[in-house]
Amino acid sequence: MKLVAACLAAATALAPFPMAVAAEIAPADVKYDGATITTSLTGTPGNPEEGAKVLANRSLGNCLACHVVTPLAKEQFHGDVAPSLDGVADRWSAEQLRGIVVNAKHSLNPDSVMPGFYTLEVGINVRKDLVGKTILTAQQVEDVVAYLVTLKDAK
Repeated sequence: MKLVAACLAAATALAPFPMAVAAEIAPADVKYDGATITTSLTGTPGNPEEGAKVLANRSLGNCLACHVVTPLAKEQFHGDVAPSLDGVADRWSAEQLRGIVVNAKHSLNPDSVMPGFYTLEVGINVRKDLVGKTILTAQQVEDVVAYLVTLKDAK
């Protein structure tokens, strides 16, 4: 225990800059660079395994209602009203994917039927219990993006 404390003290003393913990970016504070979001919403790397769970969960992302994702073939029925997500990492960067997941209407097409998963710009006639809430948390968005960047075409 003393060795761990000594190592931590030494590392802290030798660090040229203090380490800052990134704060979660609120939906209203998300900054776009064109159609992309270059900054992580949380400062914490996404977990691809958790992202796959969110993507397939009918109560959360419910992405499979519209998109095909072959690696999740054992999950619920896959819709075909939106582009397949197979190979999506070969078509879009992580920053572009983050922008699309956060708000496809801003990043892709204002007429997109894809909901914005981390935005408060959800239109009119929102159920009162959902006003001011996002579909996904910032970390869930980062997890979904981390999963999506694993979906590359087999070569």
